[in-house]
Amino acid sequence: MSLLPRTAEEFSSAEYWERFFKKRGEKAFEWYGDYNKLCGVLHKYIKVQDKVLVVGCGNSELSEQMYDVGYKHLTNIDISETVVNHMNQRNAERRPGLTFQQMDATQTPYEEASYQAALDKGTLDAMASEEEGALARNMLTEVARVLSVGGRYVCVTLAQESVIKLAVDRFVQLGWAVRLHCLQEENRSVEDSFALPVFVLVCTKFRQPMPMPILEMCLGEDGAPTRLTQTGLPRYTLTVQDCPPGAKVPRSNQFAIFIVPQGSETAWLYSSSEGRRQLAASANFRRLVIVAMHRNQEYTDMQDVQSELSPMVMDLAPPGMPANQQVPFLSVGGDLGWREEVSRGVSELSGEYCVENVKGEDGELYRRLVFLSNAALVQSESRLVPSNTVSAASGHKKKSKKKAKPTTAPSTSSTCLSVDSGFLCCAHHEVMVAGLTMLGVGTPQNKDVPVSVLLVGLGGGGLPQFLRDFVPNVTVEVVELDPVVMQVANEWFGFRPDDRLTVTLGDGLERICALEKEGGRLFDVIMFDVDNKDSTVGMSCPSCCLCRDLDPAESPQPANPQRYIHIEPCVS
Repeated sequence: MSLLPRTAEEFSSAEYWERFFKKRGEKAFEWYGDYNKLCGVLHKYIKVQDKVLVVGCGNSELSEQMYDVGYKHLTNIDISETVVNHMNQRNAERRPGLTFQQMDATQTPYEEASYQAALDKGTLDAMASEEEGALARNMLTEVARVLSVGGRYVCVTLAQESVIKLAVDRFVQLGWAVRLHCLQEENRSVEDSFALPVFVLVCTKFRQPMPMPILEMCLGEDGAPTRLTQTGLPRYTLTVQDCPPGAKVPRSNQFAIFIVPQGSETAWLYSSSEGRRQLAASANFRRLVIVAMHRNQEYTDMQDVQSELSPMVMDLAPPGMPANQQVPFLSVGGDLGWREEVSRGVSELSGEYCVENVKGEDGELYRRLVFLSNAALVQSESRLVPSNTVSAASGHKKKSKKKAKPTTAPSTSSTCLSVDSGFLCCAHHEVMVAGLTMLGVGTPQNKDVPVSVLLVGLGGGGLPQFLRDFVPNVTVEVVELDPVVMQVANEWFGFRPDDRLTVTLGDGLERICALEKEGGRLFDVIMFDVDNKDSTVGMSCPSCCLCRDLDPAESPQPANPQRYIHIEPCVS
């Protein structure tokens, strides 16, 4: 019977752990390694005489082994009553001073400053999966409360970016010193069950908060600490993709690094788990590390990136790889791609955003709007062309036959670029426009028939501008909730309202209901092009509440019921 949870959120569920330990029985389960693997760094930061709180102890033998070597002041807590009863029974005779208590780590009865150390092996990783880390933050707050001045929170972790950011942000805010050890394994074998490197996060409490954050990184348990400057801006995201078990991989193809071109991070091949599996299968290496470069960082060339990454990526090498194995760096076209940020701001509704120019893999230039709360999603995108190359239907007759072919690092400061309103970058926009054929738009018999469109959601304005410029006899009203988005569309995406293209600021549903009550303006088409702010659903589409609350019977009635259509995208 499988012990794995159905979803990541179950890792933070008390019911899941109760089922887990009932199924597991008496056999110990060692998350991220046993005492022999961890003892060096544990002895370095936790003194034998310290009073230690072990959070989420499970049925690990770690506390028992620490007790046997002299740690006699261990308090073990876990959310599972089953595992606590089992551990108390197992140690009643041999270790009478070792106690286990059933308890929620976010709410303990212990007095403030009553412990000198808190030990966590995998609990933070499990709790961080729930409610965007809210449960984990509550646990860290409780740990900070019960630790005395000089006390240390010692956390064994896989150091996923979201988990480390959560912990570092919390403890830096409290003015603690933070150090991260990467436990290297010199003699890992192919049979090792846990091939990824394990990290130990050590956070030290001070009497007075530190005026400047102290962030340090160590390789190995005894490695000299390297002081990090805190910019709050990581340079790379590394994703490890292994080939499926049993896959036939050449013996020489053990390990490779793939550099994602700047501006291509949101492509399906690099941003989705399925796409990354396909990329790894195509590369045909036992392990592929996929590297994405971050916004607001400068990268000189491929050689410099390789030099910067080489020391750290070797810690991700697969177990059993020969020491002299050459590790190739792979890329598309041999360069880093190109990205230039042209604007950045903050919306009260959507948070921080940036507008950037990128070079696509087709060699063309594109302008994108990205909300940084969901940086893997491109909110709006338009193609850029030299200003003397614009579509005739947009009102300018002059055209050039030459395509804009940018160099590796084009500069918009020296090249005057305009948004091409005649090019739809998004496939769902093409489908929505094609849906107008259901009304007979574009046919000879309807060439003089007016078409009215209500569009909920402006974005960069590419869809409504295309409708206004290229659909005969169309009038478009756009309803946009965020005034900042309208400013961005006007300033950076060539959006040009006029008497046939108007914008109403407000809630789309409220606007539709108001039109229905007024019995006023009627539309032939209602389009929805709005996103879902919940990034956990993995989709960019209208939210469930929008689809649920919009009753077609209550929508504004069309001028001609035989011609009315309702178009709504669903984009993965």
